[in-house]
Amino acid sequence: MTPTLRTARLLLEPYRPEDEDAFVALFQDRRVCRWLGDGRLAQEAEDRALFGRIFTKVYARRLFDVWAVREDGRYVGHAELKPTEVVGGHEIVYALAPEAWGRGLGTELTGAIVGHGFGTLGLSEVHATVMAANEASLTLLTRLGFTHRRDIEEEDGTTTRCLAVVRDDGRFGDRERWAADGARQVGG
Repeated sequence: MTPTLRTARLLLEPYRPEDEDAFVALFQDRRVCRWLGDGRLAQEAEDRALFGRIFTKVYARRLFDVWAVREDGRYVGHAELKPTEVVGGHEIVYALAPEAWGRGLGTELTGAIVGHGFGTLGLSEVHATVMAANEASLTLLTRLGFTHRRDIEEEDGTTTRCLAVVRDDGRFGDRERWAADGARQVGG
């Protein structure tokens, strides 16, 4: 079961059915969806179906961790830590609402997820895939110790960067302890 995590400003907890409209609004925001998946805006019905699969597939089968991200009780984003074949390991996925951008929440969120992966899950590496044009995410991940592994040239001509951070290579260092201290598992 996806654990509830708490950082200095954020609460990461399993989704509740009443989060559907906020989830759909996040994924229907062109400023957000341009950096996710293939960068196209899905139909609202597709995002509602995706939300439903979080409960019927991901949570029901305990496939991987998926969180609603909240600040002061308000839904501000989405996060996942899941195994994927593209990177051959566990990958972080995150999206924050534009009103949450520029305040360090992405760094806090990413550090918490990576800390959970290294600590609770015992992973030795955590990966990320990011569109090459998404300079903000690439800068954030590099600051946290992620290094470039390879590029994937997509069919549409864009490039996806594959990055990873290794638990014991010293680059995550104090940030790993910060994430472990700052993202405490609640009730577990």
